[in-house]
Amino acid sequence: MSKRNSQTAKTAARERLRAEREREAKRAKVRRQIIVACSVVAVLAAAGGIGYAVVQANKPGHWEAVKDQKLVKPANTTGSDGTTVVIGKSTAKKTLVVYEDPRCPVCAQFEQSVGTTVKKDVDDGKFKLQYVGATFLDRNLPGEGSKNALSALGAALNVSPEAFLEYKAAMYSAKWHPEETDDKFKSDSYLIQIADTVPALKGNAAFQKDVKDGTYDRWALEESKLFDKGGIQGTPTMKMDGKTLTGSDGKNAPMTVADFNKAIDAALKG
Repeated sequence: MSKRNSQTAKTAARERLRAEREREAKRAKVRRQIIVACSVVAVLAAAGGIGYAVVQANKPGHWEAVKDQKLVKPANTTGSDGTTVVIGKSTAKKTLVVYEDPRCPVCAQFEQSVGTTVKKDVDDGKFKLQYVGATFLDRNLPGEGSKNALSALGAALNVSPEAFLEYKAAMYSAKWHPEETDDKFKSDSYLIQIADTVPALKGNAAFQKDVKDGTYDRWALEESKLFDKGGIQGTPTMKMDGKTLTGSDGKNAPMTVADFNKAIDAALKG
């Protein structure tokens, strides 16, 4: 090989090496730019996540915010806040006031054993029924099922008093009523599932919308204030003419048909 050809080959080799180094440098620069860009995105995402978490932590809870919402009163109620719920014939001279919390297991037992008797007495005009909804179990136990169920009862009452009573009975039934520590009533879909067992509420789009939208959430809070202000110690509690009805033990609510009939007959005579 001539010296000229040898020199030309070396020059070409050096040129190829230089070009390869430039390409590698460009690739390295692009990689650094991508890494920097990804790092910036990660930092912004983390900052955004932290910011969102802070905002969420400082937002009032749903039921706290409900206090400032517009009050919507269900149909078939009276009183300035729509919290007076009285069902029965206007000719009935006396009114049985019943205090109940939707999550209350003893209320469920009462409904399952005596509920049909109470309803028959109301239908027969023996007395009117005044319902006072309580939500104290939401304070004593984790959850919001009492308030959410009471709101759904308001939606049922807006349909009709009969729908309200049937829905309340379904809620307290052995099939649907959960353990008090199981906050199933916080679920709108579960409440609607129960409502589908009530003819007037089954597939009722307006009722379902009210449940999902929480139309009567504020009303539920106002309704529960009656219980809180009444100094009632527990549920179920029944009163007539301001006197508490009790069972055979003289302390607790009558939990059998026999005890209830005895207590109500005495109250009607008193």
